[in-house]
Amino acid sequence: MPAAPPTRTTFAIGFDDPVAPHRSAVYGLQHLLALTGLWVFPTSLGAAVGLATEDVAKIIQGCFLLTGLVTILSSSRILRLPIVQGPTAALLVALITTGGAYGIDVAFGSMVVAGALSLILAFPLFKLGVYGHVAKFIANPLVFGTMFLVLGAQLASVGVSGWFQAMGDHGVWASVVVAVVAATAVAACMIFGGRTIVKRMAILIGVVAGTLTAAALGAWTLPDLSAFSFVGLPEFAPFGLGFAWGAVPIMMVGFLQAAGESMGVYALLGKWSGQRIDVNRANRGLFVEFLGSAVGGLFGGIGSTSYPENSGILRVSGVASRRVTIAAGIFAVVLAFLPQFALFIASLPGPALSAAATILFGVITFAGVQQLGNVRWDDLNLVVAAVCFIVPVGLQAMPAEIVAQMSPTISGIITSPMMMSTVMLIVLHPLVNLVIRPLLGRRQPDAELDLEEPAA
Repeated sequence: MPAAPPTRTTFAIGFDDPVAPHRSAVYGLQHLLALTGLWVFPTSLGAAVGLATEDVAKIIQGCFLLTGLVTILSSSRILRLPIVQGPTAALLVALITTGGAYGIDVAFGSMVVAGALSLILAFPLFKLGVYGHVAKFIANPLVFGTMFLVLGAQLASVGVSGWFQAMGDHGVWASVVVAVVAATAVAACMIFGGRTIVKRMAILIGVVAGTLTAAALGAWTLPDLSAFSFVGLPEFAPFGLGFAWGAVPIMMVGFLQAAGESMGVYALLGKWSGQRIDVNRANRGLFVEFLGSAVGGLFGGIGSTSYPENSGILRVSGVASRRVTIAAGIFAVVLAFLPQFALFIASLPGPALSAAATILFGVITFAGVQQLGNVRWDDLNLVVAAVCFIVPVGLQAMPAEIVAQMSPTISGIITSPMMMSTVMLIVLHPLVNLVIRPLLGRRQPDAELDLEEPAA
């Protein structure tokens, strides 16, 4: 983790300082509203694999449960950091990829297995955990930046395709109007919101604007929520729990990318608070993350990662007490037991949700660009990034007859740009920068990332 010495704390209220319960509740709710992926990723997954609204609602319940559990555990004495967790785009892509190849039951079952394997690799006792060391490699700016650039490129089609989703008897142009209004509202909040809660709620405000537009056009009405009870447990294994060994490597790649992002957030909070976050402590956080993802996956939740947006809220507000993030986790757990709330979210107009997701995917993409700004470019690093970007994106155009001859695991990795890019970077980056560069006698231009800024 960071080699630089810790700096003086930037928070008015530190990690272990007490906060009045009512203030913890207010700040905690603010953190929950800023979890952008929590509100749009379940519907994106449902649209990608063709799930019914009721099934999407079950995923939403699972995501809230997973988010709450991991946030509470991360903020507890296990990690002792004010971490807020939520669904990660990396595992969203992994679920879409494996769901299309094997079925959604196998996708979730394999995610649970991959989560269990990952938590074993992150076991923090006596410094046995190796995952922290591996994730540090992923957090290198050349590797992480390229992965996020490819990830955003892959997600673009998932978001934009929903702009043209028909709403009842209304034509496609009504959907486009709703999507444009939602996207414009999100962008306006991000541009003019400053450091206020308006900016942090940009995704939700955009969805509300798109929903109101759909209602004004007569294309959306309040759904009938009577099919679900007001209070109820998240459903265990809502799609069944299948399993395929071929799907596990795809999920492991998703967990690896999520771990790299979380370690960036750990180090960022450590720098701001004057604490040094060593690899063993980071492994404790990753262990909790993987444990929560494995348990949450049993209830249909999308695997999680630490959200840097919430770290930004801590810095802007100056309130970094773990009691606040625990309150956010408690709110999430409570909402997981409200099936009607989940059904309402799942029933919102698809074009509005897709437009909000599109902006979010764009932000993810250019978070990768920001990371690449930390790279000192020369011909060797340029080759690594160029090849690991253009080849995975281009492989989407591979002829269908060739793909049909591959096993689902191979085709799932090769035709998924994020998966293929990660595999290529894990091989090509160390080969070029740790083997070929010394042989050529060139100075290493790609400085080690000390994770001072969040990746996405």
